[in-house]
Amino acid sequence: MVQQGKPVEFWRWPETNWVNPDIDWKKGKFVTAGVDVGSVSTQAVIMVDGEFYAFGNTRTGSDSPNSAIKGMGYTLEKTDMKIDNIDYCIGTGYGRVNVPMAQQAVTEISCHARGANFMYGPEVRTVMDMGGQDCKAINVDDRGKVLNFIMNDKCAAGTGRGMEVFADLIHVPVWEVGPRSFQISKEPPMISSTCVVFAKSEVVGLLEQGVPENEIMAAYCSAMAHRIMELLKRLGVKEKFVITGGIAKNEGVVKRLEKELGIKTAEQAWANLQYRKKNYPFDTQLAGAMGAALFGQALLKMGKAKSARKPGIVE
Repeated sequence: MVQQGKPVEFWRWPETNWVNPDIDWKKGKFVTAGVDVGSVSTQAVIMVDGEFYAFGNTRTGSDSPNSAIKGMGYTLEKTDMKIDNIDYCIGTGYGRVNVPMAQQAVTEISCHARGANFMYGPEVRTVMDMGGQDCKAINVDDRGKVLNFIMNDKCAAGTGRGMEVFADLIHVPVWEVGPRSFQISKEPPMISSTCVVFAKSEVVGLLEQGVPENEIMAAYCSAMAHRIMELLKRLGVKEKFVITGGIAKNEGVVKRLEKELGIKTAEQAWANLQYRKKNYPFDTQLAGAMGAALFGQALLKMGKAKSARKPGIVE
């Protein structure tokens, strides 16, 4: 399919950015940033004294350093802040060691745990990070500290990239897959294969047989939910259970996962009263970068890190 001379990229989520109009960063004691370079998308978050100031959510490019630079630039786009005004930056995610503006790297497991604590509240005990490359089930304490975790294998099945391949294959925008997967008369059998390559062949076969697209979406979402459920059961799910990462936006996977587990995930945008009161934007993909920025804030407050801010005139 072609739109205005360009192929339609069904797998690509829209890029977004935001700045908090209620915060004057120049009055902040500590300005910290987190840059989460994932295999599929890159997020940058800026915090001012531990308050959510700005974010940018972009597509990861061909290399991590440029993706980090693009993500940070997109985050700063609506502000009058420069990179030199940031006290401390932490890189996380798949490309965490290749974030040019970062003073330190922290694993995405720790950062998603800490970010989930901030977004959903201190009652969170199990975090499911459903990312582009892999899935991680994490048990945490009331401070967002990791107690235990388990990861899936490196196959893309059950991950964001697997869903993107599927969306492109059936020519349906990735954000439509979840809602449309429930527009069916009855739940079909799930896709049988756990490998993306074989699942792709199975989907092609179903399309050739004339199986309705919505039923195929339901079958694929169900297979993803089942794969994730098996990972969670190996770790042991403790309530309050929440989900971070891109696949958390897919209700077709999330609702089927809840049904298999017999546990409801915390209501996403309304789970944390303090988060809601401050009108912070809610995006499950931001948890890693948010956690990284919060780690930077904690290091500065405890005196375990020195500010890298370069004073100067704000243009």
